[in-house]
Amino acid sequence: MALTAEVLGMLAFTLAAFWGIATWALVRTMRQESRKVALLEQQDRIDTYSPKALAQLREWVEANPEDPLAEEARERYNECLDALEETDSQFYDWSEEDIQSLERL
Repeated sequence: MALTAEVLGMLAFTLAAFWGIATWALVRTMRQESRKVALLEQQDRIDTYSPKALAQLREWVEANPEDPLAEEARERYNECLDALEETDSQFYDWSEEDIQSLERL
């Protein structure tokens, strides 16, 4: 049974799209991880949260102060704040104003 040109074209497109996206994702992830390793080698610490994630963590802690995980979340928040204050280079896109405006929990 011979495959039609349309089926072969769709197969080729699907394989190219799958492997193209998978390869792109792998290369991007490996570059990010290499950058993290380089920052860790330079300064022994890196920021663990992006500005948006840290803001969401703060909102969650403030909205759920009695949750059993709230204390651990406070510690993680403050650890990230310490890393931001102690390091010269950040992994995520933090501005100096953003870092200065943060308050401990």
